[in-house]
Amino acid sequence: MPRHPSRPAQEALTLTPIAITRSCFRDKFGVPRQPGLTLHAHADLIIQSPFDREDAFRGLESASHLWLTFQFHEAVRAEWRPVVRPPRLGGNKKMGVFASRSPFRPNSLGLSVVRNRGIIRRDGKLILQISDHDLIEGTPILDIKPYLPFADSIPEASLGWAESAPTERMEVMFLPEARIQLSQLSPELYPDLQALIEDVVSYDPRPSFRRGQEEERIYGAHLYDLNIRFRFVNRGPDQCVEVLTVC
Repeated sequence: MPRHPSRPAQEALTLTPIAITRSCFRDKFGVPRQPGLTLHAHADLIIQSPFDREDAFRGLESASHLWLTFQFHEAVRAEWRPVVRPPRLGGNKKMGVFASRSPFRPNSLGLSVVRNRGIIRRDGKLILQISDHDLIEGTPILDIKPYLPFADSIPEASLGWAESAPTERMEVMFLPEARIQLSQLSPELYPDLQALIEDVVSYDPRPSFRRGQEEERIYGAHLYDLNIRFRFVNRGPDQCVEVLTVC
């Protein structure tokens, strides 16, 4: 039987989002560079029709963690580049795109492990609740699979760079106005908010070339519908982060 020629890549696949993310992270700035760096990030995956059937998720409640395949929808570019500059290498060293986890990829696809918080139905919509994630608002979810500890965890695996999670975290101080504002917010609407803020700012979300510098500049990160304003200051030999307002 003659073999049929392969179709061009752009015609080979049609991907339909299974879910759309409603995230505590509203834009890219401040999002952890890997899932699991914050254990306090919550999100709802709004399951889209025709996938919004409980039957499709039967048995998922037994999985503590999930694999999500998603699209870096704010990193889609008309052209791709073969090399990138991973932030973990200081933003100066070039690596091949396929040797990195950069969002700027030929197909703009990402892969994350997240904690499964369960399926609920709210206002008629089927929702998969997750946490410990790195997804921004509006991220399209293309596939959901259970994480299999015996197959997916390989203790002897190595990379040669970025072998372990970043451990250097700056001290975070909430100024009086920020503390008052935090105390007035609903923990149901903003779960684990103080811990989430600490996770986001303590890893220093600034571009690599600005890290370690004391600046007059005030930064802002959007979490939920709040603007978290903070700055980096030197206190003795160490640098810390001051959270100015949470509003």
